[in-house]
Amino acid sequence: MTNNIVKKLTCALLAVTMTFSAWAISLDDAKQQGLIGEMQNGYLGLVVEDVEAQSLVANVNEKRKSIYLNLARKNNITMAQVTALAAEKALNKTQTGHFIQNAAGQWVKK
Repeated sequence: MTNNIVKKLTCALLAVTMTFSAWAISLDDAKQQGLIGEMQNGYLGLVVEDVEAQSLVANVNEKRKSIYLNLARKNNITMAQVTALAAEKALNKTQTGHFIQNAAGQWVKK
């Protein structure tokens, strides 16, 4: 069951990433520029204060939350379980040189 959830989560995260490719600043660009990073809770966070990046983070996180809620309901698990799996997956997929949040809540380059 966990493997199935991970597969669904991977597809959902890919869909969210692709959805935001047409923004003024793309998700990839914002990560490449060090403006945003992946947090320990399965959501994006601002590394550097930037209005465009803040808007992007808010919109991506809203979409992620919706996806996480749907996955939790469909699989009869808690949001905490879904976000933990999402965070693990996102942190593992983060490219070298992009920012991630460590266990202490500090931004570090992977």
